[in-house]
Amino acid sequence: MMLTVTAHSERETPASGGLSAGVRRITLDAAGVPLSALLSEPDGGRPPRATVVALHGGGMSAGYFDGQAHPDVSLLTLGARLGYAVLALDRPGYGASAPHLPTGQHLLDQAATVRSALADAQAHHVSGPLFLLAHSFGGKLALALAADAQPDAFLGLDISGCGHRAAASVALLGPGARTGLRRLNWGPLGHYPDGTFREAGAVVAPMPGQEIESAQEWAALSTRLLPCVRVPVRFTFAEHEAWWCQSDADLADLAAQLSAAPRVLLDRLSGAGHNISLGRAARAYHLRALAFLDECLDENGAPSAAR
Repeated sequence: MMLTVTAHSERETPASGGLSAGVRRITLDAAGVPLSALLSEPDGGRPPRATVVALHGGGMSAGYFDGQAHPDVSLLTLGARLGYAVLALDRPGYGASAPHLPTGQHLLDQAATVRSALADAQAHHVSGPLFLLAHSFGGKLALALAADAQPDAFLGLDISGCGHRAAASVALLGPGARTGLRRLNWGPLGHYPDGTFREAGAVVAPMPGQEIESAQEWAALSTRLLPCVRVPVRFTFAEHEAWWCQSDADLADLAAQLSAAPRVLLDRLSGAGHNISLGRAARAYHLRALAFLDECLDENGAPSAAR
């Protein structure tokens, strides 16, 4: 059934409480499903060098990339200052789409929905090539999008909080299973700015049921998707990442699975827990991710096949 979405001319709203300066809310049409998002752009009407599409993890929202506990935390403001547009989506089953997708979507269905939303974004809101920056379950979605795309669809992928070998049981995501989740999701609380957990209520959200099912299927699905990714990929593992195995052997095997990617970088970030983009190390991580994006561009701001 086709769902009604507000006309483009009425979609944008100015920044309101809970958003950093220069960040505004928009709604995208994903083949009839409304997907809410946060958008920041370079000052002065400058065309962006590229658009960073930020995909949040399970149980979060687009606000994950616009943390309010400290000015240095927001990816949206940093990216705009460095000449990029940043589009942080509420993934299917979150934000505006939640009433239409109350149980969310499985991973490959999410990829189809987000692909439609990105086509709408490119038609009406953003310009320049696209680069995917994704966290946790969003990293799985980024890999699924890249695996089923033309090589020039995305400049590259930068993924944190996601691997291919689980270090903790995904059964912990099921209903009523909450023991140990704080340690897994956050790590040492001292690695987050003061006020993080007071502000976190604005960015957390229930994890939809179909998404939980997809998380439980990732081990098998990843073996199909990873060899099909044909763009540069960078993975970052937090020092206190507890969801994913990250021994040297694990990371070597992860890189080997990405056999079609022209380049695979593996990084570890000290002083960080799973939710990197809300922590004290967020700025360092975001700068490294944007530096990787810069490497994926040539001098004219176009995809660089030579690299």
